Amino acid sequence: MVSFTKMHGAGNDYIYVDTTRYTIPDPQAAAIAWSRPHTGIGSDGLVLIGRSPISEADFTMRIFNADGSEAMMCGNASRCIGKYVYERGLTHQQSVRLLTPSGIKILMLHVDEATQIVTSVTVDMGEPSFYDALTPNLIAPKPSFRNAVLPSDALKVNDTISSTTEAGGTFVSMGNPHRVLFVDEVESMDIAAEGARLERHPLFPERCNVEFAEMRPDGIRMRVWERGSGITLACGTGACATAVAAAATGRAGRCSSIVMDGGTLEIEWRDTDNHVLMTGPATFVFDGTIELP
Repeated sequence: MVSFTKMHGAGNDYIYVDTTRYTIPDPQAAAIAWSRPHTGIGSDGLVLIGRSPISEADFTMRIFNADGSEAMMCGNASRCIGKYVYERGLTHQQSVRLLTPSGIKILMLHVDEATQIVTSVTVDMGEPSFYDALTPNLIAPKPSFRNAVLPSDALKVNDTISSTTEAGGTFVSMGNPHRVLFVDEVESMDIAAEGARLERHPLFPERCNVEFAEMRPDGIRMRVWERGSGITLACGTGACATAVAAAATGRAGRCSSIVMDGGTLEIEWRDTDNHVLMTGPATFVFDGTIELP
């Protein structure tokens, strides 16, 4: 039996296991079995928390999507790890260095001193990179740059554009690939159909996360299709990619509120060092035990 904790960040829910206490020999199989609704716990995937093997970081994070594929980074999960390690007594530091497959991320915990509850977490997500949408090697991002002119947005296959959603998009890497599409009415989009198709577009051999975003007076309304998980209530890296794409294309400034189905994240694309800062909540749902698959 394995003890787990279910947490969510703005509705993006994962199963968290402390691997200093339990060994998960087949995390891909566990992610698939445990993420299923009805017959499992139900989640967007599995997150493994460990102690860092290097002195430059404090903890490690590995993420497995609901389909068993391993993700490079998850902003919502990283915030939840910050809350987990602090409130479960694994650290007393309010600045945590988290080693992920896409590098070390700094978590800044906002703690209520009276209750010692982590009310929110800011994650330094590092610098974004942009993709050239017209070259075949889209998964290799160009070097990050500041105040640059984006490459052409047009995504063409065999010199034709097959649908409205293939006529545009801004390609951003936040340690994982994102395609941000700005639309007039995001609520009317068929996210399931368009997201599933675009995730596996021939130009993305490693698949891609897809964000559909609408500019509104109170922020940017965004819905997301995550590779390996499908429609989720929120995506932290997707929120960052959306904010960066909006700023880079002149639709917004460097600070944006990203309003998703599960909640709102505050994103700042800092002009002093080009880093993206993501601030939002992290919430415990419940603890439990489950058998290994």
